[in-house]
Amino acid sequence: MLRRMLFLAALLPAMAHAQTTDKVLQRIRDTKKVTIAYRTDAKPFSFEDGGQPAGYTVDLCKRIVVSLEQQLKVQPLTVKWVPATVQTRLDLVRKGEVDMECGTTTATLSRMEQVDFSNPVWVDTTGLIVRKSVGAKGLGGLAGKSIAAVAATPNIKALEDALKKGLVNAKVVPAKTYDEAIALLEGGKVDALAAGKTMLLGIGTKLKDPSPYDVLNDDIGYVPYAIVLPLGATGLRLAVNRALSQIYASEAIAEIFRGTFGPNAKPSGALLVMYGLNVYPE
Repeated sequence: MLRRMLFLAALLPAMAHAQTTDKVLQRIRDTKKVTIAYRTDAKPFSFEDGGQPAGYTVDLCKRIVVSLEQQLKVQPLTVKWVPATVQTRLDLVRKGEVDMECGTTTATLSRMEQVDFSNPVWVDTTGLIVRKSVGAKGLGGLAGKSIAAVAATPNIKALEDALKKGLVNAKVVPAKTYDEAIALLEGGKVDALAAGKTMLLGIGTKLKDPSPYDVLNDDIGYVPYAIVLPLGATGLRLAVNRALSQIYASEAIAEIFRGTFGPNAKPSGALLVMYGLNVYPE
């Protein structure tokens, strides 16, 4: 009996390790390389600045890589950045072409059938930027008008649901990318554009002349952004969530936030709660 107990006790460390390791994390450890997809058009979260990945989520993932180096005891980890679009981001992860995606992907139950997600990295709502000449003060003022939104995103689903619930008869115009949606708005082909409220800040910087437009106060739906991970990669997910917990519990998150939104910017109350709820003890 004693011999059996000693044998089981000897197995415990290996069993614990097996529960937190997967082939993706093992490959990262063995090759000393992590491949990360990023969006090129999702300012201020994930975009290109001087040909290099930049933005809030990108900076978070750079800190996560540092944490992975410490957790795996592999220094340095080489990072390969792979550009992604709204259409390709999930497939890149699902097909194993990248280890994670750092952008503005909303964690949804339907997407969890294809990929895994980290704990949230941002919480937001869908908002609307409208042409001032329309005179709309809220979603109801867009009756009979047209609204652009990027196809296959929770933003377009939230918009359609809000229009149906509010009995507002407006036309939703799907766009392939945010740049296409902006072109529709500036070209006068739509009267408004729907996107995550913080994303609207980035969209505002892309408008040739922002003065003819307003951002409405409406909050439509709930948008929890997360890092996309391979389905079943439990070890990698744990390692990423451990890194996020470390970041949220330290000054690192304030540095990342201010680096993106400015030295005087402050997180919303909802975002502060999200940070706090995702700090875990070891």
